[in-house]
Amino acid sequence: MHGAWVTTLSNYAVRVLVTGAAGQIGYALVPMIARGLMLGPDQPVILHMLDIEPAAEALNGVKMELIDAAFPLLRGVVATTDAIEACKDVNIAVMVGGFPRKEGMERKDVMKKNVSIYKAQASALEQHAAPNCKVLVVANPANTNALILKEFAPSIPEKNVTCLTRLDHNRALGQISEKLFVHVGDVKNAIIWGNHSSTQYPDVNHATVSTCNGEKPVRELIADDNWINTEFITTVQQRGAAIIKARKLSSALSAASSACDHIRDWVLGTPKGAWVSMGVYSDGSYGIQPGIIYSFPVTCEKGEWSIVQGLKIDEFSRGKMDATAKELMEEKALAYSCLN
Repeated sequence: MHGAWVTTLSNYAVRVLVTGAAGQIGYALVPMIARGLMLGPDQPVILHMLDIEPAAEALNGVKMELIDAAFPLLRGVVATTDAIEACKDVNIAVMVGGFPRKEGMERKDVMKKNVSIYKAQASALEQHAAPNCKVLVVANPANTNALILKEFAPSIPEKNVTCLTRLDHNRALGQISEKLFVHVGDVKNAIIWGNHSSTQYPDVNHATVSTCNGEKPVRELIADDNWINTEFITTVQQRGAAIIKARKLSSALSAASSACDHIRDWVLGTPKGAWVSMGVYSDGSYGIQPGIIYSFPVTCEKGEWSIVQGLKIDEFSRGKMDATAKELMEEKALAYSCLN
């Protein structure tokens, strides 16, 4: 059955779980899934939506709207506050629910809340999801939440637990396209290394732009190393905060859209000659210690991701890649201290 549900798409509906479904990102995400933006225009889906008890009424309102929208691909909706019911037979799980950091809260307090959420959801998924279920963690701290989920769901293959850095990847492509006045679809192969936090390293050293004279390196076209090594990096790293400042709410539509991109490329494959960024379980590639969920450049084929190998890493990049790995090791230690 390995990966078979991917290739025999169509008639059979894929069950997609969205946790935190009554929240902002969930509200943006579920119609995208129901429209076929995640799994393609011919793939029927059954949506499983989970949220906490205080959001039960709002969740039911989202279910009503999904029915009202009369999506042809939507074959059913499960809306529940019960994790076991929500996880039953799901093929894909998008974990948007988590405990957000509130003003005046210590990092450890937030970590403690999320560790207990992800530990509980890991066991519900492990016991009730379909075999070979693919998991994408969106809720922050995304890499460490994904690690906790992986640790407490040992029967889910480690390759099936990922976290979202595609939002950062897409933000990097957007900044390059704005700087060069080119279409974002012509920019490819940027990389997000590391943590989905402000230590992430957005790397353009291997990125290219399709021009009428063929593929050209981004660094060469921008011809401003100072901008690339400073302003570009900090803009991508701090884009989330900039959106909160502007909207008084965190980024929801871009997060939802990039979650669809992440799953779509993972399930249906990346375009030839292109890679994307995904937070995956490190295997020691590029000298990044195993045992953490770290964002790497990956290609996907037949429902499996592989880390792109053999990219040249300069000294500047090495320092940035190691710094974000160090933060992830510290987060891991903090998360484990919350378990005791």
